[in-house]
Amino acid sequence: MMSLSRHILSSIAAMGVLVATSLVPAHAGSYGSTTSQADIVDTAVAAGQFNTLVTAVEAAGLVETLKGEGPFTVFAPTDEAFAKIPQAQLEALLANKEALTAVLTYHVLPGRITSGQLLEQRLITVDTVQGESVTVDARNGVRVNDANVVKADISASNGVIHVIDTVILPPSVVSSLEMEMRVAALEIAR
Repeated sequence: MMSLSRHILSSIAAMGVLVATSLVPAHAGSYGSTTSQADIVDTAVAAGQFNTLVTAVEAAGLVETLKGEGPFTVFAPTDEAFAKIPQAQLEALLANKEALTAVLTYHVLPGRITSGQLLEQRLITVDTVQGESVTVDARNGVRVNDANVVKADISASNGVIHVIDTVILPPSVVSSLEMEMRVAALEIAR
């Protein structure tokens, strides 16, 4: 049986592959080279556009997992994508390791999935490492749930990264975070 850490790493890496497989040429040049001998984590660090993601991966204790053998497909939200999350919700997420881990592993698919493979499927639902499914729609550009893939197929030694413009949240975490924020608001009001 695969350990939880290995399962989480596989999921996060898989998420990167999905991100990498979607292409939106207008933004492709801003993320550097599309090939790399570095692992998923080092590739994200070197890109300079994933500082919040890397911080979150560290806070969740997933660095070693994502540096593991893989292969993974990671849908990697940029710093701009994280900036779309309301500050209170982002702080609540970063403070809740369980929810943060769920969100991050929701961006990972097991295996190396390229944009070509995604484009062949056109519209698919795929299980993430987190356990819930994402919908990948390649009928008009490439979308993962509500996120657009802005650069695809950034190769890493242990998988592939697809850059997305929005953080995707698993339904189970959304309801949990909303509840936490309501409780916090009530405590502040007292």
